Amino acid sequence: MHTMKTIHSLLLLFFTFILPPAWGEDLVTPVSQPSKADGKSLLTSGIEDGGLGTLRIGNRRIRVEIASTPRSREHGLMQRDYLCDDCGMLFIFEKAAIYSFWMQDTLLPLSIAFIASDGSIINIEEMKPNTTDAHNSQDDALYALEMNSGWFARNNISPAEKAHELRPVSKAR
Repeated sequence: MHTMKTIHSLLLLFFTFILPPAWGEDLVTPVSQPSKADGKSLLTSGIEDGGLGTLRIGNRRIRVEIASTPRSREHGLMQRDYLCDDCGMLFIFEKAAIYSFWMQDTLLPLSIAFIASDGSIINIEEMKPNTTDAHNSQDDALYALEMNSGWFARNNISPAEKAHELRPVSKAR
């Protein structure tokens, strides 16, 4: 019995303090405009956290929900059981860095594209639902885009392709 408590305690310690959070490091400043350290930035639309926008990637225009605060990035697409074909979540970070995502409590299989500050895709990873496997950017990313599993491959989107033209979704009058 004592051994089981020890194992439970060690697992709790691992998942709480050692394993990185699903959305990367804990950044505390909300974003309305991302850093323009290199003079180029994909996002200049000022869409607020939780807001909806459209983004052009390859020859496709997709609908994205914005996750730009630590809380919304941490929650991401967890507990959702549906994502439309051309819909996704765009994670916006305060600074370009190496970020790591996992799929704990995420029900849908997803693909993730890590995107540099100039909009170019760094790498694309396939992520299985309800796992704690780490999926990392291969270089400094300012954005991450989650879509349904296989979306990038089905649409012939590959690394070095650019994401651009983020626009707020117009409200009907």
